[in-house]
Amino acid sequence: VDGPRKYPFCEIDQEECKGCGLCVNACPAKVLEISSHLNSRGFHPSSYKGSGCLGCGTCFYSCPEPGAITVYLKDYVPEEV
Repeated sequence: VDGPRKYPFCEIDQEECKGCGLCVNACPAKVLEISSHLNSRGFHPSSYKGSGCLGCGTCFYSCPEPGAITVYLKDYVPEEV
């Protein structure tokens, strides 16, 4: 992530996701979809369409895989280490 983004967005770890689709169904903005490609485990992971995220976190809370989804709110700036 380079600097603050204008809108909230989510990132889905393509290797952690098992493609269950719970986040896709839970998203009120319908900005998630199941990918056509397979990850290394043989699953079709969910992916963010690129815009329209509300930053509500519904996808995060519906996901059974800890760490698979991260939601970044508006004007997120990464911590400097």
